[in-house]
Amino acid sequence: MRGLGRIAGLALLALAAALPARAESLADTMVAAYRHSALIEQNRAVLRAADEDVAASVAALRPVVQWIASHSRQRVQDSVTTRSTSLTLNASVTIYDFGRGQLAIDGAKEQVLATRQALVAVEQDVLLTATQAYFSVREAIQQVALQENSVEVLSRERQAAQDRFDVGEITVTDVALADAQLAATRAALAAANGQLEVAREVYLAATGRQPGALTSPPPLPSLPASLDEARQIAQRTHPSIRQAQRQAAAAEISVAAAAAERNPTLQGTAGVGVSRSPQGLFGDYDTRTTASAGLELSQTLYSGGRLPAAHRRTMAQRDQARSGLLNVSRQVSQAVGETWANIAVARAQITAIDQQISAAQQAYNGVREEALLGARTTLDVLDAEQSLLQARADRITAESNLQLAHYQLLSAMGLLTVENLNLGIPTYDPSQYYNAVRDAPFTSKQGENLDRVLRAIGRN
Repeated sequence: MRGLGRIAGLALLALAAALPARAESLADTMVAAYRHSALIEQNRAVLRAADEDVAASVAALRPVVQWIASHSRQRVQDSVTTRSTSLTLNASVTIYDFGRGQLAIDGAKEQVLATRQALVAVEQDVLLTATQAYFSVREAIQQVALQENSVEVLSRERQAAQDRFDVGEITVTDVALADAQLAATRAALAAANGQLEVAREVYLAATGRQPGALTSPPPLPSLPASLDEARQIAQRTHPSIRQAQRQAAAAEISVAAAAAERNPTLQGTAGVGVSRSPQGLFGDYDTRTTASAGLELSQTLYSGGRLPAAHRRTMAQRDQARSGLLNVSRQVSQAVGETWANIAVARAQITAIDQQISAAQQAYNGVREEALLGARTTLDVLDAEQSLLQARADRITAESNLQLAHYQLLSAMGLLTVENLNLGIPTYDPSQYYNAVRDAPFTSKQGENLDRVLRAIGRN
């Protein structure tokens, strides 16, 4: 029975190996890229660091408690050596800082929101790279198949030329022309195979796995009714614009915070301590307990120009952020216009190439028939075949460009995300870590779990 079980198991393995692997769709490629991307992981860590800046700003308004232990030994010439030991527990808290602390918190929150949008922009770049890799592999496979078919056709043409030469219908020059064209097509096939290997490596880098069989791409995504509508959508939704808006808001807060640095600060302090020192000549010790509490109001009256310089610097940075927002907005609008034009160009090319293929096929068939009757030379046949091959290759490239341009337009509008594409996988929720640390807890269960994961993969 054990032997039969082994045989059955081997049979199942053989059957599984014989079954074709499931072809990968464009959605599968995007999902793999999203899950595999180290760039996304890197920017998630950047976002977590920005979350901690909020926690640090919140903590700046809370009490600070510290202990101080000291031991001293003193000896004056011709005198007895004295020793003293003390232990002090101090606490201090900012009672009122005229809004500086709250401005720091608000600025850190704006930076968190800006960093979240930067993460979305990275997600778009990763998905677009995966899309480009997918279409590049499909195009390369089609080009290889086209060149292989051309080699097969030209091999028959070369054999036909040899047969006609053997019976004296054509010269050795015609055979040489056929040989040259066949060699050129084989070289083109080698180049196509090389391009396919390159495309596979790009796919591997984007998704973390080699491409298998790729399904036909899904129907092209729907487009806005007009270019102006596409630009309006991009201005509302593109993550780079949203990021620049948040950075501009953070810069405004920084100007207010720099102005507030000139305001007074009211702090409260409290402390308790115990000290011990020798007393007398018989080794007795004097132990004293002290306690203190107080308020301290301070304000910088003169800083040598440091505070005004810092204020002017933040104003310049605010102007920089505003100009950056305008520049990003223009770049996004330009990208939308370019990809919109690329779609129109690809469509026009496909229409024209289809007509070219039809005409080239008709011409090739006619030239080939005329060559059999002696009205055309072998060179004429080879030229007609090359024209038809080139038109078909151009058709493959134009179709790939059209499909890719649609996804480039989605990216330019800020819509090339896992959520918008409905890829059906869980996505990273940036609010979870933020909610765990925004109140600056002394410890966090989620933070402890995160530390454990980081230690496990060797990142801390």
